[in-house]
Amino acid sequence: MKTLCILGSTGSIGKNSLEVIANFPDRFRVGYLTANNNIEQLRKQVERFKPRAVAVLDAAAAAELKRSSNSSLRVVSGEEGLIELVRSKDVDIVISSLVGFAGLRPTIEAIKCGKTIALANKETLVVAGEIITRLVREHNARLIPIDSEHSAILQCLVGEKPENVARLILTASGGPFLHLDKEEFHAVTVAAALRHPNWKMGNKITIDSATMMNKGLEVIEAHWLFNLPAEKIDVLVHPQSIIHSMVEFVDGSIKAQLGVPDMKIPIQYALTYPERSASDYNRVDFAQLKEMTFFKPDLQKFQCLRLAYDALKTGGTAPAILNAANEVAVDLFLKNKISFDEIPMLIEYALEHCVVLQHPSLDEIVTADGESRAVVRSFVQKKFSPTNEVIG
Repeated sequence: MKTLCILGSTGSIGKNSLEVIANFPDRFRVGYLTANNNIEQLRKQVERFKPRAVAVLDAAAAAELKRSSNSSLRVVSGEEGLIELVRSKDVDIVISSLVGFAGLRPTIEAIKCGKTIALANKETLVVAGEIITRLVREHNARLIPIDSEHSAILQCLVGEKPENVARLILTASGGPFLHLDKEEFHAVTVAAALRHPNWKMGNKITIDSATMMNKGLEVIEAHWLFNLPAEKIDVLVHPQSIIHSMVEFVDGSIKAQLGVPDMKIPIQYALTYPERSASDYNRVDFAQLKEMTFFKPDLQKFQCLRLAYDALKTGGTAPAILNAANEVAVDLFLKNKISFDEIPMLIEYALEHCVVLQHPSLDEIVTADGESRAVVRSFVQKKFSPTNEVIG
């Protein structure tokens, strides 16, 4: 019986993880749950899974949950509360599914405790890949990807020698605007950007998919997970989202991992790795599928993907600057304060105006993150808010 701590249990990955766990009551136990401020959803999860404790990032929401819950439920708050639960001695597996930079410190603490981390928070490796990979080695922790693309690569690499890998091919759905002219991006609405054709995800990652920044972040994550340079990591648009990624070997052979677009499949693989367990999830019906199509991504149209490749090649704090600027820009777009086509413009501005440090410490990464956010907000304040309305 493995005890789990889920960072971000009320999000899309967290909820899917709990559904997977419910299918294996003799193998997994939910010990700890964490959320940002969605205490209504968290309260339902507590009632169903009976965790030993919960953490809520928002202090006010934590206090409200504590007042309205069973007195025996331990409720902690803030980042320190998350870290406290991660450090619990009885935790075997930490599912890291917090959105964005917020997942970095709790994931690092889990690694330092030698836990198995099922990683859905790609930003952790994006901003601090050099530090994370070193800590995993030093503390004998295990890092298993949940993202469908990286799970696919992991599955394709089973039984293979690293020196036989020629390149990785990450597939991308292309999002809702694959066939929309770039000139029309300025008029894209939030509602349209949130209508992903294949996947049900949270708002931030759905916007990232629409800009293809999500794929850019995955390229950086793949670099650290599989120790390959940017020039050996390709992206291929595959609108049907059946092939989740591929690995090409030195002899010209290619392995691909296929499945329906359902996050429960890679989540289950991460939890049971290296074993496989039976499930009743939907299967691919090739007769109904009829076709699978592929396109090269248009880097002039989807500039975020190009910027991610550039940041990876620059290295150092550049990916942290990229990620922070993207988080701010996406938030501003979701609040209708900037247009869709201004997202990559703000990211590029941050990359041009923030100092990049090579081989940064964790404190320097945190500083770079804060500087990038401040640069973007300041620029938006001056350029887009003539009335001096506070932005952010």
